Amino acid sequence: METVTISQKFQIVIPLQLRRELRLRPGGKMVMVKKNGVIHMIPIEELKKARGIAKGVTLKDIRDETERFD
Repeated sequence: METVTISQKFQIVIPLQLRRELRLRPGGKMVMVKKNGVIHMIPIEELKKARGIAKGVTLKDIRDETERFD
């Protein structure tokens, strides 16, 4: 676990090891979410990186509407 200090301008520095592990780059964007008193920082990935993640997915063997309960 790393400790960071909040500057007078309310800035923090992400430790080098975390930057390397998460492959963070200058100018990258993050979403900050407060949940139960904890701040979560989530890197926003470029949409280009998601290309091809659903390769080979088909609708074959998916239930049709006749199998639904009314």
